[in-house]
Amino acid sequence: MSERRTILVVDDDPNIRKVVRFALERDGYDVVQAADGREALDCIAAYAPDLVVLDVTMPKMDGTEVCRELRTNKNDVPIIFLSSRNDEIDRIVGLELGGDDYVTKPFSPRELVARIKAYFRRFDAGADADEPGDDELRHGRIRVDLEGYRAFWGEAEVKLTPTEFDILRRMVRRPTKVFSRADLMGDTIVGERTIDSHVRHIRQKFEEVGGDAIETVHGFGYKLRQAR
Repeated sequence: MSERRTILVVDDDPNIRKVVRFALERDGYDVVQAADGREALDCIAAYAPDLVVLDVTMPKMDGTEVCRELRTNKNDVPIIFLSSRNDEIDRIVGLELGGDDYVTKPFSPRELVARIKAYFRRFDAGADADEPGDDELRHGRIRVDLEGYRAFWGEAEVKLTPTEFDILRRMVRRPTKVFSRADLMGDTIVGERTIDSHVRHIRQKFEEVGGDAIETVHGFGYKLRQAR
């Protein structure tokens, strides 16, 4: 895309903000910074960033609280969590709340930028793959609104994060294919457990409206359930 994207970097450590900002600006992104969760919410309201790099442990309001408030208010801005914690439960909590990825400190700024670029590349590729003039995909009672980035089971809307929407869109385009975790990861460098978490969230959200969208093919990956 030719349009410059804006990244919000949220961390209470000014050195981390400085290093991440330098790495992102060198790759052509506009960067906004916040030092705590409350300031982050103000920046999101003011700048509508394309992605948020969000530290977990911060004063006033931590990253998980920020994520919870955003998702509660139906804000689906992509979130990559940063944390010095190495406990798997913290990663799971972040993803359960609606985060898109998780990077553990200490981290390489180049790796973080690579993850951000891969996220946008994958999402843009998904949009570019849609046929001109097509504005939705269907599989049985599943409907994917490509222009509005919305998903439905029948008439009930299923609220998905951008990463969850991208996974569902990939699957609905090829409804008979069995997708490996690598297929759903695309060219990102997230782990297989992250993909499993996203698929589980999609299932749960469809189940909340009476839907049954994805099944596990043991030893291979995932596929859409037969249209009905």
